[in-house]
Amino acid sequence: MHCSCVRSSRALSPALLSRLLSHAGCWAPGTRPRGLWSSPRSLASAAETAQPIPLPSQARVVICGGGIVGTSVAYHLAKLGWTDIVLLEQGRLGAGTTRLCAGIVSVAKPISIECKMADYSNSLYEHLEEETGVKTGYVRTGSLCLAQNQDRFLSLKRLASRLNVMGIPCNVIKPKEVSKLHPMVNIHDLVGALHLPGDAVVSPPDVNHALATAAAGHGVQIHERTTVNHVMMDKGHVTAVETDRGAIECEYFVNCAGQWAYELGQASETKVSVPLHGCEHFYLLSKPLAEPLQPMVIDMDGRIYVRAWQGGVLSGGFEKNPKPIFTEGRNQLEIQNMQEDWDHFEPMLSALLRRMPELEVCEIQQLVNCPESFTPDMRCLMGETPDVHGYFVLAGMNASGLAFAGGAGKFLAEWMTYGYPMANVWPLDIKRFGNLQSSRTFLRHRVMEVMPLLYNLKVPRWDFQTGRQLRTSPLYDRLDTQGARWMEKHGFERAKYFIPAGKDLLSLDASKTFYKPDWFDIVGSEVKCCKEAVCVIDMSSFTKFELTSTDDQALALLQYLCANDLDVPVGHIVHTGMLNERGGYENDCSVVRVKKNSFFIISPTDQQVHCWSWLKKHMPDDPQLHLEDVSWKYTALNLIGPRAMDVLGELSYVSMTPEHFPSLFCKEMSVGYANGIRVMSMTHTGEPGFMLYIPIEVRYTLYYTILYTTGNIPIQESQTQPHLIFNALADGKRFSLKISLYMAPFILSFTRISRPGPFAEKQPQSMMFPPPCFTVGMVFFGCNSAFFVLQTQRVEFLPKSYILVSSGHMTFSQSSSGSSKCSLANFRRAWTCTGLSRGTRLALQDLSPWWRSVLLMVGFVTLVPALCRSFTRSPRVVLGFLLTVLVIILTPRVSSCVEPQIEGDYQWSCMSSIS
Repeated sequence: MHCSCVRSSRALSPALLSRLLSHAGCWAPGTRPRGLWSSPRSLASAAETAQPIPLPSQARVVICGGGIVGTSVAYHLAKLGWTDIVLLEQGRLGAGTTRLCAGIVSVAKPISIECKMADYSNSLYEHLEEETGVKTGYVRTGSLCLAQNQDRFLSLKRLASRLNVMGIPCNVIKPKEVSKLHPMVNIHDLVGALHLPGDAVVSPPDVNHALATAAAGHGVQIHERTTVNHVMMDKGHVTAVETDRGAIECEYFVNCAGQWAYELGQASETKVSVPLHGCEHFYLLSKPLAEPLQPMVIDMDGRIYVRAWQGGVLSGGFEKNPKPIFTEGRNQLEIQNMQEDWDHFEPMLSALLRRMPELEVCEIQQLVNCPESFTPDMRCLMGETPDVHGYFVLAGMNASGLAFAGGAGKFLAEWMTYGYPMANVWPLDIKRFGNLQSSRTFLRHRVMEVMPLLYNLKVPRWDFQTGRQLRTSPLYDRLDTQGARWMEKHGFERAKYFIPAGKDLLSLDASKTFYKPDWFDIVGSEVKCCKEAVCVIDMSSFTKFELTSTDDQALALLQYLCANDLDVPVGHIVHTGMLNERGGYENDCSVVRVKKNSFFIISPTDQQVHCWSWLKKHMPDDPQLHLEDVSWKYTALNLIGPRAMDVLGELSYVSMTPEHFPSLFCKEMSVGYANGIRVMSMTHTGEPGFMLYIPIEVRYTLYYTILYTTGNIPIQESQTQPHLIFNALADGKRFSLKISLYMAPFILSFTRISRPGPFAEKQPQSMMFPPPCFTVGMVFFGCNSAFFVLQTQRVEFLPKSYILVSSGHMTFSQSSSGSSKCSLANFRRAWTCTGLSRGTRLALQDLSPWWRSVLLMVGFVTLVPALCRSFTRSPRVVLGFLLTVLVIILTPRVSSCVEPQIEGDYQWSCMSSIS
């Protein structure tokens, strides 16, 4: 709904917009052609005849997009004290997807950050009318998420557990309770449901105008009918925005263009990748019913949702055969000219009548075709782009723009203000995508899979089927012929497991369940072989950078960014992380000092763009400092297992024992016929072994050398698994070894769990901190690690579950080499965390035995009732907590005189010193 004064105006000043909207008040009833919401009264005002207000020549930030996302960003920036904010809209405010969306605000989302955004949006919209005086149509109706099978019911229980932890009210109910809450619902095929009493419905255009009113009241300049042509840049920084009415100089630009965000990104001087694609979304509207419809119903197995609308019904869904649309150009007429398609909507109409048979007699008013934008992984795009500083994106809401807009606008405004948001938005960061995911063909094919997946049952370890083989290992064809089953990681094909002879491929691929999958025993056998014999894993997908300089610039940069000490002898490997100002992780990496001024950096596959962006952002403008992505130059093979050193020694004619090749050491050497192989005495699984980084031109030579080289390596008969890795030829108790090369990332989680390693199977994120992550060994506690030092004013940004315990003073001892280090005793006082982590153990050890006993007794009395209630919901967490408490009690006290041995032991670990 829009005021006629707003529609007819070319540009509105903050005061004029606020006054006009306050005079307009609520909207008069009526029917908007081809739309959902009622039309406003015709208002005659000075704005209709006023001349367009000139654009300002400069601003601090320019926001493109006058939908609910753009106005939310403007509103929250203004609330945080920003001035000189300009919001540009090519047509009328909220005349795009905002005008047509279904108006549902639900917290039933697949990941925690999305639940938080929806919960904040719900609270914001509830109080927005009181703040602005503009009616928003907010009604707290509650919702019912239905389950037609046990797997769906289990997924709803998991969602309920997550929402309970976040403090969002919800109830898992039985079918009979569904019937009491909503008598029109047919419950004959239901096994249960999730009731969310806090969910609500609103009028999206009214909420949009309320946000615009509030933003204008805080000084935001809003200009309608102003088209952004492109964004101008200089040396990787935003400098100005070129519009059809002139240019505006600015420091920041926010792309909230919705359907046209992709095209706008491509139109910039330096192309910005915004991977999203439009798709048609249908819902029907009925005329009023005899009785109102509450609460709203979400039947994901039936692929439909139903809510009350003006006394009638609004019902839509996400069909299995969606219709993607191209949005070449950025004209709002594309939305206005979209047509009905009853044949396409028929399956969802049938599902609606099966779920609510009483609706067969209701009269349909119209079918609305509402375009929505979708991303390749069903999560919205947020954050600063990797290549252009000051260019932010908030788009690709995957049909949840209204539910996300409030929270997403808040988090992006915090991101722009503080350099990071107050919540972990890592899963939404736009840097999770690379340029390969921005192809129009890829996006068109992927969106046809993504839209149905919104309501599909998402079991663990499911994979996208479209847009595959964007990036493949140099050994992809060889592994595929050996029975590899593939998964995707950052566009890279990685093998999940290998099909043994005689197994049914189709049944394994169709194994989708929350319980034990059919391939479980296959992966278990592969893990057993890794732990008892020897195997090879293709890890070519890992990110690899080379940082070089003519002097010590490369070392100085890494010393500033990384938490550990990188000033180590040539050939040494340092496992560390790049930390931000809060002490949270921006990147997890292993750094090899291959030469005095040359470093080889290895990071996880999905951190490629993020790591590159973080390094480039902090690199000085020095032509003698060079960063290169060499991921494509090397094939990476991980040789792991207790017999790995025997195999590599056989191939290289060099002793690979720890005495001759120590842990965390790198050396270029010959392996088989291949020369110049970087051999590293480390693995990414926790098992003993080696990493081999092979120049791509000799990959096949070494591949076949490893695959077919035989030797007399003693292996106990009980350790061999002939059907998996070895074709064993019996010769007494000695075997002739033949290794099959394979890659199975699924085994990484299993092998890491059995070994205490960084992060276990969870990747580091910007809201994760070293002590809670069990990564003390990755941190050098010295004054020179600038990004690790937590300033006093930043302590409040730590998660609530991590409480910093400080004695108020820290004393550092100075080593003879001049590098600073702190004693373990001071570290225990200055950097310990209470919670389920190693920090708990350290914090309690600083107390006297009497106080430890008192605290443990109090904790026991207060926690046991809660643990008993939680046991039925999450027994593994409860048992893990009790085991942690037991370990704390049994741990001996640490001597305060123990100091880390920095010289000669660059991988000092607090854990090893304590144990």
